[in-house]
Amino acid sequence: MPDRLRVLGFDTSAAHCAAAVVCGGRVLAQRIEPMARGQAERLFPLLAELLAEVGLGWSDLDAIGVGEGPGNFTGIRISVAAARGLALSLGIPAVGVTVSEAAACDAPRPCRAIVALRGDEVVWQDFPALRADTQAAFDAGQEGLPAGPALGRREALPSGPAPCCSPHSLPVAIALLAGRRVAAIAERAASADAEIARPAPLYLRPADAAPPRDPPPVILP
Repeated sequence: MPDRLRVLGFDTSAAHCAAAVVCGGRVLAQRIEPMARGQAERLFPLLAELLAEVGLGWSDLDAIGVGEGPGNFTGIRISVAAARGLALSLGIPAVGVTVSEAAACDAPRPCRAIVALRGDEVVWQDFPALRADTQAAFDAGQEGLPAGPALGRREALPSGPAPCCSPHSLPVAIALLAGRRVAAIAERAASADAEIARPAPLYLRPADAAPPRDPPPVILP
């Protein structure tokens, strides 16, 4: 990752508000605040505090990394919407990173990422051994894994590689992977496919809220 690349990564996909600032792979600041609710009100003040802590302003950022799930339905929407808004207003790329990718960031391969949800339910994903060519593909978000993250119960998961543990916290892993993917895309800037997809919420189950039973209002001509 270029030494100058400054990335702000954050996540509200679970009962927390988490953020980190990295520069060229170095962690400048990070914070994880547990909270069951209130992420929408806390997120931007937290981000502003972290930037002030390291002497950076919004305009100093080169990229945004955001956790796009799976996880809490509302929490994912909060962070993804914030990342899209920041990217648009600052004119910088925003990169979505799944929680399973973050859990496997810089962990020895092959491995299985397991992220706890509610009760004994987990998000899990298997990551094969990386070769030199597939490392670059993973950094660019184009590894072509056989299957994306899935829901399951910890005691009922199929056999596979050993569980992994990333050496990084969740927001740091998100920021690191986002920076690597921006750098990888920049190296292929002349190619037609050198684009970064906008972050999008990743849901593996329907929202907990039930649709209203009342009929919709009639729109008069």
